[in-house]
Amino acid sequence: MMRAKTERMVKRWGEQRWALDSIIQAVGMEWDQPRLGYTMYPAGPDAIADFRTVGLRVKKFADMHRELGAAGRRRQAKAEAFEKQGRKVAARESYFIAAMLYSAARWPIFENNRVSIDYNTRMVHCYDKFAKYAPHPVERIEIPFGGKGKFLPGYLHLPREPKPGEKFPCVIGIDGMDGSKEIMCSMYGDKFLQRGMANFIYDGPGQGECTIHDLHVTEKNHMDAALAVWNRLIQHPHIDPERVTIWGISFGSFFALQAAAALGARIKGAAVTFVNHEAGLHSIMDTAAPSFKMRFMYMAGYDDEAKFDKFKKKFSTAPLIPKIKCPVLIQGGGDDELSPIEFSEELAAKLQVPKKFVIYEGERHAIGGNTASYFGENWFTMLADWCLDRVEGKAPPNERVYINSLGQAETTPYR
Repeated sequence: MMRAKTERMVKRWGEQRWALDSIIQAVGMEWDQPRLGYTMYPAGPDAIADFRTVGLRVKKFADMHRELGAAGRRRQAKAEAFEKQGRKVAARESYFIAAMLYSAARWPIFENNRVSIDYNTRMVHCYDKFAKYAPHPVERIEIPFGGKGKFLPGYLHLPREPKPGEKFPCVIGIDGMDGSKEIMCSMYGDKFLQRGMANFIYDGPGQGECTIHDLHVTEKNHMDAALAVWNRLIQHPHIDPERVTIWGISFGSFFALQAAAALGARIKGAAVTFVNHEAGLHSIMDTAAPSFKMRFMYMAGYDDEAKFDKFKKKFSTAPLIPKIKCPVLIQGGGDDELSPIEFSEELAAKLQVPKKFVIYEGERHAIGGNTASYFGENWFTMLADWCLDRVEGKAPPNERVYINSLGQAETTPYR
């Protein structure tokens, strides 16, 4: 559901579209990364049938948004029926699943049009309904940013109903290119909430809802966004500004380091995973599936590939390194196809703060498809505990950890 002009933005997209449709026909819609798996994850087992049925029905790229949108409408109808019956728990679960489906349905449409805007509207409505009936306090927060009428949308999840005057430690979550804030906090058993931490999730420039409002990403504006988020969040009566960490996943591994550089010593740590640290973005934009470049051009507001190619060269972690003043955790797959792990290794070596750099042998960009992550420590558990240790004031590690295909960890201290 895109205009021909949009379909022709990226040369490789036009040349390889027939191959992409053939690959989807053969192996399914998770040809490039486990998007069904990571989008259903925060919804829990009740969402498996919704997402896997979509996977069975998708036979080409153009099917993706239609099938996800249709599944979202079915779930939304269930939620509305439960709500009318007064079944608030059942309603919130179905509203949450519907929001995840609508969030995913937006992804394959690399322009703002009637369909993508409708998916976004439905997603916000369903997530707000979930927030109304959620098992813990959830607050939608819109932070003015980027000009008249524009804002950074976010949701603050508290681990429980606070006592009068109580302040919680907080983790700020930043997603990547293909997801959105909605997948950054689980409906039940969220790893941060379970550790007594508040979880603030937001769409930065170019992400999620921001694309719908033409708030595009630049090479630097996630730094300004982090400052705007910080200034709003520390005013919240139940957030402790002395106990805040940041985490980012996939391209959020770059955005989160930008945020850490902008905030300096005000935060207690920055944890990043599924790395994107290659300067110039060559691998993800020019050798990986062309959908990544299509998406990022949409996020950045470009429709001219030559101009975008000049723009993407501005992305580099080098200017961030001297500005990062907090401990850092970096987790990556040894065979990351979107950003070769050597770039993250180089970054870690140059950081002048305590850092923990973890490599999972044989894992690709989305850690979790090989034996290193199956037999070794779960990346998310490690990340959540690392963040908890930072807000509890424990001494940060300064080490390189290599987890081999047997799950065995070899640890080498940095000097």
